[in-house]
Amino acid sequence: MQHDPLHILLADDDEDDRLFFKDAFEEIKIKTVVHTVNDGLQLMNYLNMENALLPHVLFLDLNMPFKNGLECLYEIRNTEKLKDISIVIYSTSASEEDIEETFVKGANVYIKKPNDFLTLKKMLAHIITINWQYDTCGLNKENFLLSIQSQ
Repeated sequence: MQHDPLHILLADDDEDDRLFFKDAFEEIKIKTVVHTVNDGLQLMNYLNMENALLPHVLFLDLNMPFKNGLECLYEIRNTEKLKDISIVIYSTSASEEDIEETFVKGANVYIKKPNDFLTLKKMLAHIITINWQYDTCGLNKENFLLSIQSQ
């Protein structure tokens, strides 16, 4: 039984996507605290604050101003205090190149932003119930791309 909430952080420059994301978490029956930042620069400034509460799971958009998701991913994986954060790439892109590059650079999961609310809720519920310690010890590309069909 979980007593402490899961800390979720979303880095996404699209205000509608941030609202959609927060609304979905409000409907999922798992105790979470969701914070958002508007771009990669805000994300890295927050994560590098001395007393920052690091997220259990970071949802990272790829296409953001000032510092994109790939740059943030690289920086996080190469910073000692941040390198173990579970990172979900959360992007509109389904390009094989983006998927491959984020896998190689150390993201844990890649999901394409769904177009409907129900699919988003299913994806988020699945993501936050993963046992990350178990699931990330044997990363392979077959389970990297999460696909949940809309109904």
